[in-house]
Amino acid sequence: MVTIFPEMFQGVFGDSILKRAMDRGILSVHYTNFRDYSMDKHRHVDDSPFGGGAGMVLQVPPMARAVRDLLAKTGEYESSRRVLILDPSGPTFTQEKAKELAGYEQLVFLCGHYEGFDARIYDLADERISIGDFVLTGGELPAMVIADAVARMLPGVLGDETSAPTDSFYDGLLEFPQYTRPRDFEGREVPEILLSGDHAKIRAWRREQSLLRTAKYRPDLLRRVSLEEEEKAFLRRNGYVIE
Repeated sequence: MVTIFPEMFQGVFGDSILKRAMDRGILSVHYTNFRDYSMDKHRHVDDSPFGGGAGMVLQVPPMARAVRDLLAKTGEYESSRRVLILDPSGPTFTQEKAKELAGYEQLVFLCGHYEGFDARIYDLADERISIGDFVLTGGELPAMVIADAVARMLPGVLGDETSAPTDSFYDGLLEFPQYTRPRDFEGREVPEILLSGDHAKIRAWRREQSLLRTAKYRPDLLRRVSLEEEEKAFLRRNGYVIE
């Protein structure tokens, strides 16, 4: 993480699944504070924009020195790393992108702040990436979101290796509904099929429920996945027409 606020990451990476993954050596997270690379006696990393305007813009020199130093120190990952700049101009992050990024040995996140980057900073990154069409104070929160999603794809991070493939979006659909004890809560009972012990029927039911939930809440997702003809017929029988 290349950031001027490394302390923001402590809560996310200091607890739960990600911390256990780090403790087991599956995942490691390091921080480079590009303020340390400022040559200004006051350690400034931003300045007012040329041409006027509100806010402050991150300068190129501190970020460039930080990134180049980091890449030089981790040269062993040169053939399998990706430098990402968190920016709203990039394509929106998806589960497919999480799977792709999990294939790299090193990810470097450039986290901006203030009014934005000097445009020449983009040359330091391999690609831009966004988590949605809204404004945040800096790139730290998007970096946490992406790192969490990518980490879940790494072997051994999740306690149960079957967990990730059943997550929403993993196969392009929303996850099927889940239930646990009690069997009956205020008259709402767990579907009988989940208590049947017939795993083939349970798998089929879960697939159908994923289809129905996706058709109801996120029909746009169905246009991106390849459905079998019987699945399309199942949706039509339940009142959903997929173009």
